[in-house]
Amino acid sequence: MKNYVIIGGSSGIGAALTKILASQGNKVYTTFNKTENFTVTAGVVYRQLNVLEDELNLNFVPDTIDGLVYCPGSINLKPFKRIKPSAFVDDFNLQVVGAIKVIQGLSDRMKSSKDPSIVLFSTVAVSTGYNFHTQVATSKGAIEGLSKSLAAEFAPKIRVNCVAPSLTDTPLASKLLSTEEKKQANADRHPLKKIGTANNVAEMAAFLLSDKASWISGQVLHVDGGMSSLRV
Repeated sequence: MKNYVIIGGSSGIGAALTKILASQGNKVYTTFNKTENFTVTAGVVYRQLNVLEDELNLNFVPDTIDGLVYCPGSINLKPFKRIKPSAFVDDFNLQVVGAIKVIQGLSDRMKSSKDPSIVLFSTVAVSTGYNFHTQVATSKGAIEGLSKSLAAEFAPKIRVNCVAPSLTDTPLASKLLSTEEKKQANADRHPLKKIGTANNVAEMAAFLLSDKASWISGQVLHVDGGMSSLRV
């Protein structure tokens, strides 16, 4: 049994990952911000946590952590000229500064693990430019830089990798997939002609946390239906 910490594990990809890890007999410590209608799962400890607070209370986490995953994110698609600079700051605080605070607060607890691993999340929009994605791609680009820099600094003890999905059918993307027409149009944009599920992305994160990925660090893994590399 291993100890995993999932920040933002009550919905979407985080919830799917929490379920996968718990089903494997692990102990999962997962946080939520406002979501309260999640399904309580055996082997999972739930705690409310607002990553935007100056001081994070992480005392519910055990002294030894085998894996840490940071899931909080946002999808705000607008023309660049209509985005206030403060909106970029808000996204950066949630997605980058929040991850930094959690990692700084918990990385020492990972040093006693045999093969500790950190997983962060980016987006296909960082490597492939899209209209109206500047706000999304700016913060997630920083996450990719953070992942690679930490992987170098934490080597050889702690592995750090990043998963970069395309549009995934989660509550976060609900406005973009609110009708069957929108779902089909977005599916058709992908070479594999379908929208990814939370489980598709969570399975990659679970692999990166596992001993099977013990020789993988500093990578950005694309789980995007072929969007970043295929033209069909």
